[in-house]
Amino acid sequence: MSGAPATHDPHAGQPVFHTGAPLASARVVVILLHGRGGDAERALDMARMLPDAGVCFLAPAAADHSWYPQRFIAPLETNQPWLASALGVVTRVIDGVVAAGVSRERVLLGGFSQGACLSLEWALRTGGRLGGVFALSGGVIGPPGGARPHDRDLAGTPVLLACGDADGHIPLASVKESATVLRARGATLTEKIYPGLGHVIVSDEFARVGRMIEVAAAAR
Repeated sequence: MSGAPATHDPHAGQPVFHTGAPLASARVVVILLHGRGGDAERALDMARMLPDAGVCFLAPAAADHSWYPQRFIAPLETNQPWLASALGVVTRVIDGVVAAGVSRERVLLGGFSQGACLSLEWALRTGGRLGGVFALSGGVIGPPGGARPHDRDLAGTPVLLACGDADGHIPLASVKESATVLRARGATLTEKIYPGLGHVIVSDEFARVGRMIEVAAAAR
């Protein structure tokens, strides 16, 4: 990651970008996590494809445009301390949203590629009910078949796991294994595999995320 020395919290102090409704009056908060080589402002571009009435969109930034340096299926230790720092960023953002008076049932977390992987990992390690989690071209982090003693019960959280079967970055077997892990941990899972699709987002995925937002907006 740009040759910079690792610190215990490499993503500390990075900004969080915002568009849409003010947090104080939001019906729903959607936290968008960018992919490797992307940035928070690009993540917020996704908001233009989603329902925005009363929706606050937040996008934290990763240091050096990457949440962790290796592939998501690499041994966990090779992605430290960046992964732990990235998970801490998500925790701080969600804690801030809840402190502002927004219930977890009205908070959605998701992203594309690295952002998708990080969203799933945070949800599994933290547990509890969220309004929704959407992982577009991603999977749970860690080597295939590895033990996951840190996972917690997702308490019925709606999760969208969507990926193309021709994605050169996300092995289909990892998506399938991720689906198994999520179901075992109590997610209400929608698994969508797009034939012939590579490492991109398609309109159907935005439509599905949009419906998740609308359901969360109706929660009390």
